[in-house]
Amino acid sequence: MNVFDIIKTVRLTEKGTRQAEKYNQYTIVADRLATKPQIKQAVQELFKVKVTKINTLNVRGKARRQRTTQAGRAPNWKKAIVTLKEGDKISLT
Repeated sequence: MNVFDIIKTVRLTEKGTRQAEKYNQYTIVADRLATKPQIKQAVQELFKVKVTKINTLNVRGKARRQRTTQAGRAPNWKKAIVTLKEGDKISLT
């Protein structure tokens, strides 16, 4: 699996910004089939940082219905919370 296939995007939220400042953690949207070692290697390769810990969880997509009787569903996705070595940062701007 390619590095760009494993990491989809980095989430920018208020909670994520506080995590980055306080705990040096970043939230990443990863491929649903990617494992922790694959995510760790991809983050280190893409952002040139040292990863110390990774927590992953599968997020279930919400049920959606927009002005119709037929319901739809947002896609399921995998969230990875990546903790970096002290002093390392990922520049998101």
